[in-house]
Amino acid sequence: MHSTKSSISLALFCKVVDNYGDIGICWRLARQLQKEHGVALTLWVDDLKSFRRICPEVATDCETQEIQGVIVRHWRDQNGVFAAGDVADIVVEFFACDIPPGYIKAMSECTPHPVWLNLEGLTAETWVEGCHMLPSPHPQLPLTKYFFFPGFNKRTGGLQVEAGLIARREAFQADPRAAADFLAQFGVTETGMDALKVSLFCYPQAPIAALFAAWQAGERAVVCLVPEGVGGDAVTDFLGRQSTAGAHATRGSLTVRVIPFVPQPDYDKLLWACDVNFVRGEDSFVRAQWAAKPFIWHIYPQDENLHHVKLKAFLNTCLAATASLTALTLAWNGAAGDGDVVDAVDLAALWRDMEAELPDIARLSTKWEQTLLENGDLATNLLKFAETVPPRA
Repeated sequence: MHSTKSSISLALFCKVVDNYGDIGICWRLARQLQKEHGVALTLWVDDLKSFRRICPEVATDCETQEIQGVIVRHWRDQNGVFAAGDVADIVVEFFACDIPPGYIKAMSECTPHPVWLNLEGLTAETWVEGCHMLPSPHPQLPLTKYFFFPGFNKRTGGLQVEAGLIARREAFQADPRAAADFLAQFGVTETGMDALKVSLFCYPQAPIAALFAAWQAGERAVVCLVPEGVGGDAVTDFLGRQSTAGAHATRGSLTVRVIPFVPQPDYDKLLWACDVNFVRGEDSFVRAQWAAKPFIWHIYPQDENLHHVKLKAFLNTCLAATASLTALTLAWNGAAGDGDVVDAVDLAALWRDMEAELPDIARLSTKWEQTLLENGDLATNLLKFAETVPPRA
């Protein structure tokens, strides 16, 4: 990576497939690269409405805007015309999103060529270790793309974590009033703070009704915080009304509160303030690990249940995945076998088993976090790799 510019420039291309996860990952990465490394960052994103749900500063009708030091471009189509001067020093496409052909052609006209990376999706499967940083020559143009895999060990690119994140979390959790004051904005009372606090972010096919039934009939009070629009009919049925921000209901031992989508820094605080976190996809999944709290992952579904392989690979890797947490996670994802039909009785038993182990899981979660931190952070590792790519004219 050789640039004559005053700072390294990077273009990050993002197509939103999983509503918030894709843009969530790219937005965090963009901000970190700009803030911590001084990279001149342009984020190309095709869905500004989804982007706005996690970043209220986004103007959905704007072609080009600057947000928190990052240039945000609305990626409308594949037909753009670009010149070599439009191309960044480093070009990153997230999850093989097929950047515009005109941009690729302009890349081939640059001297030297930019470093071209495909930032892949996160998985604990061991095959990625052999593919991480592998080159892929373009079939027609004199360009080479490199695969860059995030991951859970030093044979991968590591996970996304900003400088100071762990210290901020520890300060938040050390303040006896911080969690209560934060959750109060969502209607959680002092009595609610004494309950088991759970954040719930999942895909519609999760057995939410069965989980609610288990909590409702349980001995321990549970306060469940669910973002608006998540949970579908199960949340609406429990509430007995439309699932809009501010709606809440208590039945038996369970109180469900619908909260608005919040900016990413506040979502981190939500994870820090809760005792258990249900997360989905990739972005919230990673942030749950930096919260160092027990969490249940709802993985993005794939055809022929290929996602179950990925799920089990992670559960076999994660130090905090005790037998009870693993069993509940598999059931939550329909990967437990026996027809994968989970009713309230099954889920109640699995939940009780895991709940009994929460102190041990919390301790192991901290140990797992320390293991992950030893791998460095994704942004720094990505830039270090880019520096090793030889320039090509």
